[in-house]
Amino acid sequence: MTLPPTPEDKLPLAGLRVLDLATVIAGPYCAGILGEFGAEVIKVENPVGGDVLRHFGTPTSRGDTLTWLSEARNKKSLTLDLHRPGGAKVFKDLVARSDIVCENFRPGTLERWGVGWEVLHGINPGLVMLRISGYGQTGPYRDRPGFARIAHAVGGIAYLAGMPQGTPVTPGSTTLGDYLSGLYGCIGVLLALRHKEQTGEGQYIDTALYESVFRCTEELAPAYAMYGTVRERHGPHLETACPYGHFPTRDGDWVAIACTTDKLFARLADAMGRPELASSNVYGDQRTRLSNRHDVNEIVRDWCGSLSRKEVLERCNAYSAPAVPLNNIADIFGNRQFHARRNLVSIDDDDLGETVIVPNVVPRLSRTPGRIKHLGPRLGQHTDEVLREVLDLGDDEIAELRAQRAI
Repeated sequence: MTLPPTPEDKLPLAGLRVLDLATVIAGPYCAGILGEFGAEVIKVENPVGGDVLRHFGTPTSRGDTLTWLSEARNKKSLTLDLHRPGGAKVFKDLVARSDIVCENFRPGTLERWGVGWEVLHGINPGLVMLRISGYGQTGPYRDRPGFARIAHAVGGIAYLAGMPQGTPVTPGSTTLGDYLSGLYGCIGVLLALRHKEQTGEGQYIDTALYESVFRCTEELAPAYAMYGTVRERHGPHLETACPYGHFPTRDGDWVAIACTTDKLFARLADAMGRPELASSNVYGDQRTRLSNRHDVNEIVRDWCGSLSRKEVLERCNAYSAPAVPLNNIADIFGNRQFHARRNLVSIDDDDLGETVIVPNVVPRLSRTPGRIKHLGPRLGQHTDEVLREVLDLGDDEIAELRAQRAI
């Protein structure tokens, strides 16, 4: 059922103001999610160059990249130099009128600028502050630089990605750890807001990139603690289920097959036209399949290699066997499921004079779905608007800030 659009002021986070002081992806991703569900997000950027994400990825005719247009959507851009007294004062005045601050500088950076947690909390006792860094605000590594690739390595998933005895590779997106940390940070912000509703007290959320990655490592920790097991790289397959991996098809494409139970393997055997493989005296028991993992995978590989990807998927779908294509982005654009759920959305950008297609909002709420109002703004596009509407500054005061190079 299609519901009428939710009025802007009825979205779940309407009325909240977020100061996005963070850079690149992790902190800004959290702020972006809040903005998709109604919060006013003010992106605070250095007047010289702005957020480095503006220059990360494929450049557009406007100068900013497609990454910026997608990830900075719904935000207002305010240029502010926190190193200058006038800029720091404006920021503090904004904090007094805001609910949330997102930052992901190295620990101690904001304190050196005179706008650390203690100062901001003193200005606004109800403030919720998200602090994302490579290693967190405490510990012997707190001062070290952190990036998603570093987090993948430290958190344990990069070691697992790649072929056996081969070079460890990037586990999917090079920025996965940033997005994970932004999600965990968003959860923390929402929890802190709930606490604020109950008590009136603000607090800060301390999120480390490597911790977000480490939290997604399944049984890695207990298996090592109990049995000394160090999981190694297994390429496209899994050591705890079989067949469970990626298999090439005759036409040079790939499919993913995931048989985690005996019942699912029986369905695959039927799809292959070899139901005897799922009998109890062959490979019907998971333990037997795991003991003969190489042979089972070779049988499945040979079958997939004898058919086109379309044929493999048609046969598997006919028997409800778990198989899907390994989609590249061209496949995704042609995928009926993506289109049915509007996972891709077209946004008109006046500056570019064309339409940009970006990933749609998730999660999907039935009554108050999030929305994309506009793509990432031009640098400083909303500076005057924010200073006038939020801080009630006049033209002379704004001109003075510009003369001081504070904005």
